[in-house]
Amino acid sequence: MKKATKIAKTKKFKADKKMAAAGLLGALLLTSASVVPAAAAGLTWNSSSGYLINATDSNTTTSASTAASTSSTGTTSTASDLKVSNLKVSDLVTLKTKDYNVSWSKTEYTTIKLNSTKATVSGSGAKASGSTVTISEAGTYVISGKLTDGQIVVDAADTDDVHIVLRGVTVSNDSTSPFYVKSADKVIVTLSAGTTNTFTDASDYTFAEGEDEPDAAIFSKANLTINGTGALNVTGNYKDGIHSKDNLNIVNGKITVKAADDAIVGKDRVVIENGTYKLTAGGDGIKSNNDSDTAKGFVAISNGTFNITAANDGIQAETSLVVDGGTFNIVTGGGYENGPEHTEEGPGGMGGGDFGGQMPEGWTPGEMPTNADGTAMTPPTNADGTAMTPPTAPTTSTTTTTDASGTAAASDDATTEETTSESMKALKAGTELVINKGTFNIDAADDAVHSNGNVNIAGGTFDIATGDDGFHADAVLEISGGKIEVTNSYESLEGFIINIKGGDIDVTASDDGVNAAGDDPTLATTDATATTGTQTTAPAASASSTSATSTSTDSATSTDATSSASQMPGGMGGGMMAASNAELNISGGTLTVNAAGDGLDSNGSVDMSGGTVIVNGPTDNGNGPLDYDGTFEISGGTLIAAGSSGMAQAPSTTSSQRSLGITFATSQSAGTLVHVEDSAGNNVLTFAPAKSFSSVVVSSSLLKAGETYTVSTGGTSTGTEFDGLYTGGTYSGGTTYTTFEFSSSEATTWIDSTGVTTAPSGMGGFGGGMGGDGTGTTRGTRGTTSGTASSSTTGTTTATE
Repeated sequence: MKKATKIAKTKKFKADKKMAAAGLLGALLLTSASVVPAAAAGLTWNSSSGYLINATDSNTTTSASTAASTSSTGTTSTASDLKVSNLKVSDLVTLKTKDYNVSWSKTEYTTIKLNSTKATVSGSGAKASGSTVTISEAGTYVISGKLTDGQIVVDAADTDDVHIVLRGVTVSNDSTSPFYVKSADKVIVTLSAGTTNTFTDASDYTFAEGEDEPDAAIFSKANLTINGTGALNVTGNYKDGIHSKDNLNIVNGKITVKAADDAIVGKDRVVIENGTYKLTAGGDGIKSNNDSDTAKGFVAISNGTFNITAANDGIQAETSLVVDGGTFNIVTGGGYENGPEHTEEGPGGMGGGDFGGQMPEGWTPGEMPTNADGTAMTPPTNADGTAMTPPTAPTTSTTTTTDASGTAAASDDATTEETTSESMKALKAGTELVINKGTFNIDAADDAVHSNGNVNIAGGTFDIATGDDGFHADAVLEISGGKIEVTNSYESLEGFIINIKGGDIDVTASDDGVNAAGDDPTLATTDATATTGTQTTAPAASASSTSATSTSTDSATSTDATSSASQMPGGMGGGMMAASNAELNISGGTLTVNAAGDGLDSNGSVDMSGGTVIVNGPTDNGNGPLDYDGTFEISGGTLIAAGSSGMAQAPSTTSSQRSLGITFATSQSAGTLVHVEDSAGNNVLTFAPAKSFSSVVVSSSLLKAGETYTVSTGGTSTGTEFDGLYTGGTYSGGTTYTTFEFSSSEATTWIDSTGVTTAPSGMGGFGGGMGGDGTGTTRGTRGTTSGTASSSTTGTTTATE
């Protein structure tokens, strides 16, 4: 579904039943002003350094490149310079030898034995006072036993390293944290092999006047490392489970945390190597939240097994999140079924048939716009075959505000609506999110993989169900490897720049399958002045999906305003509006899309030079299998896109590889074979769309200028089938649809039952239009099969081989 310059998605999470009212006029595009880009709220793009937080402390000058393009506002953009980082954990951090040190028996150490309400100390550096043990010097301390309503405190010099060995320790506290590092340089906690260690805090803390710390069952103001192979069970009844205000390193261990808020927090960083983790959080599962230093606030994970159930985000990094391996089972917000109810803002809301986008100059509301030759454009049709009705002119809205003195001030033509919802993302980063390998089973109410900057998927296996986006990047989303399956999503792949370079990708979406859209990050400003030169109010920096903050809520602010009569709500595309600098680039891999909205959607351009793309697009005429506003240049690879025909588009006629567009007067049944062969009987295409369809677009190096081709429908194939595409084998028993000669002058030829025809008069990607029940999940099991396949045929049957 088209998002124009940016159409805000109003979210209503079923889990919290937060009703977000959709304004009657919705997110109309402004003609003379634009909302400050999302990245401006706490993030700034720098051409040499990538994303930066705290822009005022950084060099925020963006250098123009020779490849710079110009947006529709006339502002120079360096969007083509946007690149993902190829970070590995070793690029972010290398732990020290002492972080791995678990030995103690051959060194000098102090023994601390806990006995219900008191403790005994043998050695130096620690003292016991009733049920409180205080460690005040550097050294090694071996602790065992149980304390009821007790506390272990580390209060050493800020240059001291303290090594604590837990050998079967249970400590609870009725009024505060049972394990409190007040001062030290680093505290290393070793979980002795074969032991289980348990810490439980109070549900209500008693603080000294003016204090609000500690706030976790294990709380440290110093650098904290946890290592060893033993077990650690932590219950954070008050707030967090494990919380370090400096660095938090975890090397191995069997760690179980149940927390009222966040399970594991390391303010400056969280580094995890190996181990087994079971985390249950009322807030976030794992989090690093330093928002004042661009070199901190990251999460780096190398292997381990993670079972995370979080009310909010699963793993959240203020800056970078990098994963070099591991197995991750993550559920957020109760799962995808508790995801947001999406409302596309504009008259009519959702539903097949909303017009949208920017209409041509001179358009009269209530009438169809005209083509270049002055003839009226043919409107797309509703599901029942009736023509869609163009909307009437939007009405002017008035917002009444008061100044400091209480005087009312009326403001015409603009309203601002702010809605707030919880962030329930599985993997979330503020700047860079990089997955190099790992296994991810994600059931998320919100985005499964999300970055306010870039997302780079270099490898890994993903099984994703999400109530919102599968993979979302405000800047660049790049996939170069791995195996990805998104079984449920609103939009599966979304980013301003989307690069598909490799991998095996299979996605299902109730709206767009792949959507290159959003604000150009390179045009972000650090003040409230929009890039058009017209001042507008910037969204407040908050913990939204478009800002880098540390809180667990998202505050999404959208500016809704009426404009001139030449504006229409929603997202009309296909050349009906000025193209943005968004890009969808496909150079390799296999991408299969099943979408109830647009299959491949770009608010800017599409470039395809390799790979295999199969699109089972919408069944309604308010969306299209392909939808782009700029150009679609194809020079290699195989493209197949089937779906409705009301908005059907094919690659640009200037492409170096040829494309064929086939339209049908009536809808064809799902599974009906479409077969294209040349005059010598060689197979060009044998494909069975997964849903009913009235158009099929194919681009292949097998299509040649001036050649004669025959298109047939129905019949059977003995070839090997993968996602509906048959290779090898023999096709037979079909009905000849038409025979035609491919154009010698243009790269794209359109045909119908009469032969060569003109391109459909569809007007691009109209808003609304959730096909059928909106699930887009009508295909069978994905995979490769071989043997004879058959589909129904209609009319007279002729055999072709």
